[in-house]
Amino acid sequence: MSQDPGMGLVIGMGLGTVFIGLICIIAICYIMGAVIRALESRRSAEEKPAADISDTPVESVPEENRGELIAAISAAIAEELGTGVEAIRITSIKKVK
Repeated sequence: MSQDPGMGLVIGMGLGTVFIGLICIIAICYIMGAVIRALESRRSAEEKPAADISDTPVESVPEENRGELIAAISAAIAEELGTGVEAIRITSIKKVK
């Protein structure tokens, strides 16, 4: 005579194993996230903050560098659009606040 554990016990053990595994995965993700945030904050505290280019207003660019600014903007737009620089024509530059 063999003892059958019953269908309910098998289903319960399977579901329990799956949910315990999922809970362990969630806990591991939270722990890894906390470790990465701690490492990032330590690394960013050690690094000297770099100057942000977006803080430089367009009006502060000297006239002799204005052509270089337009060339750089044209190249960036052409790269983003996937076209040649010849296809880009910048008519005006306005400061956005």
